[in-house]
Amino acid sequence: MRYSKYHALGNDYIVISPAEFQSESDPDVIRLVCHRNYGVGSDGILLGPLESQSCDFGLRIFNPDGGEAEKSGNGLRIFARFLWDENLVSDQPFTVETLGGAVLCEVGADGKSVKVEMGEVRFNSTDIPIEGAERDVLNEELEIDGHVLRFCAATVGNPHCVILSDDPTPDQACRYGPKIEVDPRFPNRTNVQFMRVMDHNNIQIEIWERGAGYTLASGSSSTAAAAVAHRLDLCDSDITVHMPGGSLQVQFSDGFFATMTGPVKKICDGVMTDEMFKNSF
Repeated sequence: MRYSKYHALGNDYIVISPAEFQSESDPDVIRLVCHRNYGVGSDGILLGPLESQSCDFGLRIFNPDGGEAEKSGNGLRIFARFLWDENLVSDQPFTVETLGGAVLCEVGADGKSVKVEMGEVRFNSTDIPIEGAERDVLNEELEIDGHVLRFCAATVGNPHCVILSDDPTPDQACRYGPKIEVDPRFPNRTNVQFMRVMDHNNIQIEIWERGAGYTLASGSSSTAAAAVAHRLDLCDSDITVHMPGGSLQVQFSDGFFATMTGPVKKICDGVMTDEMFKNSF
């Protein structure tokens, strides 16, 4: 099985053609491929390009736990770079269909930077979804292990819970993130960000990603956290998001339509052997 591997600020994905990968419906195979010891190792699988009736390309995104994600900002940038490397796109904008909606991508800087229009960020509880009366989910509280945390929730085509923090750390993300991810108020589980506002144009986040765990960087998490900071009037419309893996730019137009720009690097091309799939665990 042939694959290409890329990373976007340390968030790595494997791109596999649908002609190569016939086991996308088997969570055990997805978990094996993504496993850091028994497989190739990655934060997810990008299956594409697929045919689309509404966009130039279709894409399916799988988390390392075997589940399918609606959208991934870093995954979309990596997929766009893959299409550019395969000479399937140029430096002109093109569209990609995901479960979380259609997005517009544009590859620049000789493939090393990709801009993605992530769509409208919404805070409505029904859209996210989150349990309770319909409302915009802003400045609410949840209690985890006896600690009261202040949070906002948003959707960028996938759900996010943004925890307001004075000092986000990996330990904080790993301690609280797994419990918030599966909190019953989030029926589809949720991605979790711990956010500190640095100034009107900069935020810092630590990330616990749904289905993947602690993550060095995330495009959709960056977009959601930046949207919350902007919605709370803590930041302007042009925001740099600082993460352990590096920084992304997120800009908002009227109506909280987000555009994200960040780097992508190719790691390798490879071939998975049949032996890898035999009695691996």
